Amino acid sequence: MNDWQRKSPVDWKAFVNKMVKVAAVEKHEYEGWVLTVDPVSASIVLATFLENEKVSISVVLGHAVQEVKILREGDDEMKQRLSCIFAPEESKAYSPEEHEKKKNDLKTWLETNHIPVTEQGELGRTLCVAGVLTIDPPYSPKECSSSNEIILSRVQGLIQAYLEKKQ
Repeated sequence: MNDWQRKSPVDWKAFVNKMVKVAAVEKHEYEGWVLTVDPVSASIVLATFLENEKVSISVVLGHAVQEVKILREGDDEMKQRLSCIFAPEESKAYSPEEHEKKKNDLKTWLETNHIPVTEQGELGRTLCVAGVLTIDPPYSPKECSSSNEIILSRVQGLIQAYLEKKQ
């Protein structure tokens, strides 16, 4: 096990949203912005921005990492760009205020129809229906998730009807 793999998740978190140079085995070097570090394998996920807003993602496996050097701190704009890389296309089109309004409107509508709903997650962005189904931004039927297929299908149908009625 190398020094990198011996670090704790708290140590690795210090590298997130920073431009780094990773020295790996066989004299390979990688540069990019750290999106995350896998806490199990110690693998580093790097993002590199190319022309025309394209992004290249690289993964350097934890066992191959020999040294990681921070080249530059990420500013707020870079942190925002990095956080949006894996966000669904639909959610990129809305501002945080629009997401909040959509969430509150849907929550109110569900409560009006006697469907128990709560907010969950760090920012309260996810709606939880009856403790068995979640709805993530941008709050459409596609963003519903549940292991109970019957509830999933019914709530997706209700949300679809709600969205069609709103238009």
